[in-house]
Amino acid sequence: MKLHRIVWSLMGLGLLLGALAYWFRAELSVALAQRVVASRMSADGLSNLPDGLHLGLCGAGSPMPDDRRMGPCTVVVAGKRLFVFDAGNGSSRNIGKMGFVHGHIEAIFLTHFHSDHIDGLGELLLQRWVSTGNAAPVPLFGPPGVERVAAGTMQAYELDRNYRVAHHGDAVLPGSGFGAQVQVFEPPSADQRRVLIKDDDLEIAAFLVDHSPVTPAVGYRISYKGRSIVLSGDTVKNAAVQREAAGVDVLVHDAMSPRLMALLTQGARSAGRPLVATLMLDIQNYHATPEQAAETARDAQARTLLLNHIAPPLPPLPGLEKAFLGDASARFKGPITVGRDGDFISLPAGSDAIDFHNRF
Repeated sequence: MKLHRIVWSLMGLGLLLGALAYWFRAELSVALAQRVVASRMSADGLSNLPDGLHLGLCGAGSPMPDDRRMGPCTVVVAGKRLFVFDAGNGSSRNIGKMGFVHGHIEAIFLTHFHSDHIDGLGELLLQRWVSTGNAAPVPLFGPPGVERVAAGTMQAYELDRNYRVAHHGDAVLPGSGFGAQVQVFEPPSADQRRVLIKDDDLEIAAFLVDHSPVTPAVGYRISYKGRSIVLSGDTVKNAAVQREAAGVDVLVHDAMSPRLMALLTQGARSAGRPLVATLMLDIQNYHATPEQAAETARDAQARTLLLNHIAPPLPPLPGLEKAFLGDASARFKGPITVGRDGDFISLPAGSDAIDFHNRF
């Protein structure tokens, strides 16, 4: 009987210790969460960057689901000025995940109006407004058609905007700050660029690319204190991209692998989905291949090639990125990176350094 009582006592003590451990674990988790929240709330991705030009992929993917690549989106930081190029699905969350405050976005630029480049725009406009209570809408640059995109997005979010102002009050969330201030620009001729922002240190210019039948479609060239980036947007191999990327530090170029796309085409046919198979074939004729992007980087004498708008999706299988690249590395001898969300490149001013890391 004595042994029996001891056993039961030990069991009771174990249950008590387990309950205490569970309680303290919860309290420790809350304390840890409090520290994380405080750190996240006080973080500003702009504050710890050296003066220079920086870019990050807030979306390296295409319309096809890819766990490591959301819809097209690139952040560019020039000094302490934050810009966003394209606003694909997931872009707003990834910008926050990269440590940037949405309210500090100075302007948004669109390359064209395919859905995968604009389907995150509404959320991005909303977060840019609410995160700092901006009293003025964000400038939204794009070729003709951008005004329709902006109007439709703002109409879709109008009820939400009204709810938030009614709930928090205009002093906290000024109704005037929601949405976009549209900046329509006429596309330049095929052999020109159109300067959109220019001051002593920074220039952002648009140039025409070939994404036919999508027209107009543009790429962007950004230069700051002697450092430079070119964003191709969606395009086939294009002389304008090569021209604008001449001597550039980083060329960000879209890339689609015909070899791997053929797997999707065949899979759709085998599954009895001929429409999808046709779509998988059709989309290959208005994107560049990794090899063509490499040729453009080589002929432009770009220093670094970062591939984005990656298609098809690339699950993390050994050797798959190498298969995606094909013989691109033989055509361009500089660094080539198959982009993933969170990839970040820094180009410090007064230096020729190119620093790469992933912020996730």
